Amino acid sequence: MTHARMPATRTGRRGNTGLLGMAVAAGTALICAAPGVFADPLQTSNVPVVEPISNTAAPTPEGTPEPETAPSEQTWAFHAQSTFVYQGHPAFRSPYQGANSLDAVANARETWDLTAYAGWRPWAGGELWINPEIDQGFGLDNTLGVAGFPSAEAYKVGRTHPYVLVHRFFFRQTLDLRGKSEGVSADENVLAKSETDNRLVWTVGKFSVVDVFDTNKYAHDPRQDFLNWSIVDTGSFDYAADSWGYTAGSALEWYQGRFAFRGGAFLLSDIPNDVHIDTRFKQFELIGEVEERHQILGHPGAVRVTFFLNRGYMGRYDQAIELGLETGLPPSTADVRHYASRAGWAMNLEQELTRDLGAFARVGFSDGHYETFDFTDIDKTVAAGLSLAGRSWNRPNDTVGLAGVVNGASNPLLEYLNAGGLGVLVGDGKLPNPGWEQILETYYSFDVIKQFKVSLDYQLVGNPGYNRDRGPANIFAIRLHTEF
Repeated sequence: MTHARMPATRTGRRGNTGLLGMAVAAGTALICAAPGVFADPLQTSNVPVVEPISNTAAPTPEGTPEPETAPSEQTWAFHAQSTFVYQGHPAFRSPYQGANSLDAVANARETWDLTAYAGWRPWAGGELWINPEIDQGFGLDNTLGVAGFPSAEAYKVGRTHPYVLVHRFFFRQTLDLRGKSEGVSADENVLAKSETDNRLVWTVGKFSVVDVFDTNKYAHDPRQDFLNWSIVDTGSFDYAADSWGYTAGSALEWYQGRFAFRGGAFLLSDIPNDVHIDTRFKQFELIGEVEERHQILGHPGAVRVTFFLNRGYMGRYDQAIELGLETGLPPSTADVRHYASRAGWAMNLEQELTRDLGAFARVGFSDGHYETFDFTDIDKTVAAGLSLAGRSWNRPNDTVGLAGVVNGASNPLLEYLNAGGLGVLVGDGKLPNPGWEQILETYYSFDVIKQFKVSLDYQLVGNPGYNRDRGPANIFAIRLHTEF
């Protein structure tokens, strides 16, 4: 993004770890474990939100003087990060619940990951990156019960024991065209270099769609800023992904002055919400995005508009309901899947207001007649928030964030859920009193020592799963993050 570090997610059931488990996981998160130690087969439970590959740095604002010396091209690099999240909620009101409900009984879960970023430059402008990762833990109720799920550090799969996967393995080529040169600092999945403000960037391989599209400076990294899926990404953006949030594909970016144009083609999962990608190339997603960067009173900002089209085997809600009435069984979109299209759009903006205060907003809409393919059960969404650095209270590396999001489902989806159907994440068995899902999130990130942060997070979830009969749920989390 310029890429932020995108959401990662992991799910499944697990008993509470307690203080001892938190201490062990936190200590482990501060050391570098030997790769390849764990390789247990995965157990699926029920993705999301992946830390982006940051293919380029934000353009130098107009009027900013060029650096006197451009950095030399870095040949190779190695980085690592580790994040531990412990999240839970007390009991809340629930007269009934179903298979995909957020459990109303008080409970808590934890997730942990350790990621390595190894990069090499084979020739000028080229970068080859690989990101092996150790994952462990579960989201609340196997990442079920809330369309805007409260932890983008929880995948749709989970295990009690750590396991290893290569989430990213991609090649990026940057071709400078013309214009002034600007420096790009080394970072995770970024080799230090200089590049022109007019350029082409081609990325191909295995990575996350939201490494390139729908990025945002203030809300896109669940390892350091907000945690909620529908805040760190546009909830209605049904981006192609396996159950960990990654897929195979290619993206081309064209930067021209204050504008950027992006296009991409990616593989959908084998069946909706599956762990496997359809390598037959029969099911795919096409994405286009336009970005405009600007300054208001000397403060930088950006607006991005994204369009997507999914082509694959998917079911219509009304056809599933009709078949259910004929058979006397709960409706299932799996029984009526056929080759079809599902489209949508999203818009997000970011704007620096002062030196320390930034604002963001997202709005999105997608076709609500067909089932969600790979992300979550959201057909329309509006989100907005603020991010404030702690310079004014002598904590310049601390950050406090506040955001709210309202998620909606289409009438066909609401009728499907009321008839007993199950979505990707939600389904209470019935839905006689539907309503908009309303989520408020706030966090404070403490910069404890260099490269180690502790965050406290709180989310208030109203009408979880669009159900006005259940909730609200108060969800608390502590997050430990380190990188080098």
